[in-house]
Amino acid sequence: VQLQASGGGLVQAGGSLRLSCAASGRTSSTSTMAWFRRAPGKEREFVAAIAGSSGFTRYADSVKGRFTISRENAKNTVYLQMNNLKPEDTAVYCCASRGLIGVVTTAATGYVYWGQGTEVTVSS
Repeated sequence: VQLQASGGGLVQAGGSLRLSCAASGRTSSTSTMAWFRRAPGKEREFVAAIAGSSGFTRYADSVKGRFTISRENAKNTVYLQMNNLKPEDTAVYCCASRGLIGVVTTAATGYVYWGQGTEVTVSS
């Protein structure tokens, strides 16, 4: 499975961006997909995840109410709509897949496939 993230950029605080993660190869609509981010000088952290079959979603507390994860199985694509962005959202955002596992987890170790990341910069 190959994951290609896109949609990052520079935005002012309060603005919005939509990230996309296109999957190719041996993909599965039942796979749990997630977004993680790594800010400069910080550890990688969980942002949001979506289960394959049920569409169940889970978010980090820091993004609840501002970010929305969704998926379009026909296009093998997962999205992260980010609204009301804050400077502390500045990071490299990576998408990840659990392969054939459909259960959501916030642990990075639970994800098998990773994209290369897309950079988001929020100016104050």
